[in-house]
Amino acid sequence: MPRIFATLATVTLCLSAHAEPARPDRDGEAIRRAALDYIEGWYEGNVERMTRAVHPELAKRIVITENGASRVEQMGASVLIANVRRGGGRKTPKERQQKDVTILDRFENAASMKIVASDWIDYLHLAKVDGRWVIVNVLWENKAKP
Repeated sequence: MPRIFATLATVTLCLSAHAEPARPDRDGEAIRRAALDYIEGWYEGNVERMTRAVHPELAKRIVITENGASRVEQMGASVLIANVRRGGGRKTPKERQQKDVTILDRFENAASMKIVASDWIDYLHLAKVDGRWVIVNVLWENKAKP
């Protein structure tokens, strides 16, 4: 009986030793880079990084509820980039600059991500446009104040 187990272990080791090496996930890396350009570009006040991250037709939305009534507020790429240019994100101290980036799903030329930032959470939709991953939609929500 011990010989059978030893033989099976040897076969298993041989199979795993000859497995193909992992290929780099270039799309995954590009998606993550776009998300980091977006959030780090915000914190740094870096217009170039933010511009690279977002599609010119970006739709960034938040649902605001006050006195029992909800409304959707929206900004496009030009307003977001203008806010970066004004240095809005630089007001967040370095030690509070949270930027947890997670790819939630990906299929072909579409991806969904989540960014947990210092005071809010962003849900991003990215698309591969002309061979480059860019953010086309953001739905965000403020974190509760402590």
